[in-house]
Formats: sequence, C-alpha cells, structure tokens
Amino acid sequence: MFTWICPQCGREVPPAYNECPDCAARTAPKAAAPPAPPAPAYAPPPPPAYAPPAPPPSYAPPPPAPAYAPPPPAYQPAPPAYAPAPPAPSRVARPALPTWLLALLFAFAFLGIIAGIHWLIVGHGQTSPTATVESLPPKAGADANPYQKVIEVSGVRFGEDPKRKGAIVVKFVLVNHAEAEIPGLSGTVTLWGRPHKSGDEPQGTLTFTTTVGPFETKELTAPLTTKLKIYELADWQNVEPDLQITGPGGAASGGSPAPR
Repeated sequence: MFTWICPQCGREVPPAYNECPDCAARTAPKAAAPPAPPAPAYAPPPPPAYAPPAPPPSYAPPPPAPAYAPPPPAYQPAPPAYAPAPPAPSRVARPALPTWLLALLFAFAFLGIIAGIHWLIVGHGQTSPTATVESLPPKAGADANPYQKVIEVSGVRFGEDPKRKGAIVVKFVLVNHAEAEIPGLSGTVTLWGRPHKSGDEPQGTLTFTTTVGPFETKELTAPLTTKLKIYELADWQNVEPDLQITGPGGAASGGSPAPR
C-alpha cells in the first residue's frame, strides 16, 4: 500500500486523500459558538445546604470567687540599693553534762522542794508569841478605893489601830455617877467573854487615865493587850468589863475626899 508524506506536518497520508486531513482540520475556520440563553429576570435563591443542629452547650461551673486580698499600702518604701548580708552565726559546740551530774542536780532540786513544803506547813503553822495578858484577880476589897463604886465602864467596841499594823484598840464609855469632878482618874479594865468559867483566860486588858466631871459620860480609846486576833474576840454584846480603879486614892491615902 502506498502513502505519501505531508510536506507540512510530515505525516503519512493515504493515497485516497489529496490533502493531509490533519492540516486541513487546523486550517479550516472554526464554527461560531451558539449564543448563551438570556438570564431570567428573577432567580430563586438556591436551597440552603443541610447543616446539622448545633450540640447543646455543656454545663460549666462558674469560676470560684477570688479570695479577698487586702489593698496594697499607699506607700511602700523602696528597698535599699544595697543590703549587706548578716554574718552567719557561729555555732559553738557545748559539752553535754554527764549523767551523774544531772542526777545530782535533780536530787538537790527535789530535796529543796520538799524542804520548802515542810517549811510552809510546819513553819507557818507555829504562832508567834504575843503579849501576855495579865489576868487580874477578882476585885477584893473594892471599897479600898472610894471611886470604885461610882465609876462604870460600858459600850466596849474593838477596832484596828490605824497607826500600828495588827494592833487592836478598844473604844469604851466611862461614866461618872458622882456629883464631884475626879481629876487624874486611872484604872485597869479586864475584858471577859460572856459567859466565862473559872480558869478561862480573859479577852485582854487595857489601862486609862483621864479626868471626868460630875455626872459626866466620856468616850475613851485605849490599846488592848491580848493574845487573840481581832476576829477571835467576842462580840460587843458578849464582853463583860471588870474595872479596877488605881488612882487617885481615897482620903486615907491623901487624895481628894471620897465622893458622895
């Protein structure tokens, strides 16, 4: 079978073709494209694409409330530019006390505690010696002093001496039943608890010296000599005074005349 060669494209062309079909197709004018159809006046919107529903929001707890922080001070001093580091403390090794010395120290401390307790119990339990109260015998021969029958002691009251700590004073009423003045009247009063028996000790004794006018009532204060504390004395309604006049003497002793 015979073919011929196209001088333009160099392809073998069958003898039935006078022209190369490839070259003829390239040189032939192209047909005009058909005109595009006109766009419609109203174009409906395209259908929306399918979107899956949004998932429900997951529950999130509210954030914790912030802790209260005090406001910063209005003025904060600036740190020093240079602060030298403090020197490191030097540790000095101290020798430990031996066991026998510790035992000895504890033994002495224990003995001291026992001695202090013994002193508090036994030493403070002993009462200090107080003034001795002279128990005067009952007035025998009271008629020896003519003023004995006209002087009366009553209204006995006890109190603390403001000038001497721990001392006791007695306030009492001295009554003169005579119609004459008695200068330099002195006496000793023994105070007994009521009722008192034979052999009982008196509450205490006191002495006084004063001058009383005719039918005069005078309040006196005198220190009390006693071995008792003020809270150990009898109440005023249970005190019985025993008066012994010691001066002035009667007519026989050269004093003032006996009162009527």
